[in-house]
Amino acid sequence: MNRSRIKEPAGTMALGTWMAFAVLAAVVVSNQGAPLYLDRGLLSWSVGHRPPVAVALARGLTTTGTGVVPYVLVAVAGLIAGRTARQRLVAVPLGALCLGAGQAMRYGVMELIDRVRPPGYDWQTHASGWSFPSGHATTAALTAGLLIAALCLRAPRGRTALCVLVACWAAGVGLTRVFLGVHWFTDVLGGWLFAAGLLGVFIGAVAHWLPERHVPRAPEPGTSHPSDTADGPMESDASHDPHRRGRSRPA
Repeated sequence: MNRSRIKEPAGTMALGTWMAFAVLAAVVVSNQGAPLYLDRGLLSWSVGHRPPVAVALARGLTTTGTGVVPYVLVAVAGLIAGRTARQRLVAVPLGALCLGAGQAMRYGVMELIDRVRPPGYDWQTHASGWSFPSGHATTAALTAGLLIAALCLRAPRGRTALCVLVACWAAGVGLTRVFLGVHWFTDVLGGWLFAAGLLGVFIGAVAHWLPERHVPRAPEPGTSHPSDTADGPMESDASHDPHRRGRSRPA
């Protein structure tokens, strides 16, 4: 693995998203937590477009952004990322540590900014605590980022469709918080930025400090998975192997 090819973009992503989050948080604080123009508009639209079926679907989707589901998905990401049992035993707890640390840090920021949620009479689901940044949006985005990183690392067939599906899930979880009336849109946006910044730091740190034997290797372009060659040497290499299988090539 070329560690610099991972550390540099991860660091750039972390720096850019942390700066954007800091700007958004400063705007929220300077406005004393009051909703911004976009916040009011999207909440008003959500309140006016709530058929029972849509509310039920939103409640179901929003529950997947907290509790045990994100940790199960992060464990799956670790199993996908590792090629060996040793790598998987490292990747799974590292992913859980990243998610747990992100939730704890997000809670600390939420307590520091102490932004009030939208009015309770607009709520369509239970919520508690302060509003910025959204916990569901942060957790789902961080989980999705770890899954997408694992899928890109292993490069399975159809990974683009899987990555899009995972990203849509995370975006949907965040948007349900606005639709159900328990968060302002800037809370959700803050959660997405917070998760992206933490993900960049985590990936960069893993690429820099994790011992080489524990780092999963992405397949190089044009090469096959190690298991593809487990059945025996390829015919193109047969002329160099005195014990090759098959008949000898005529001189």
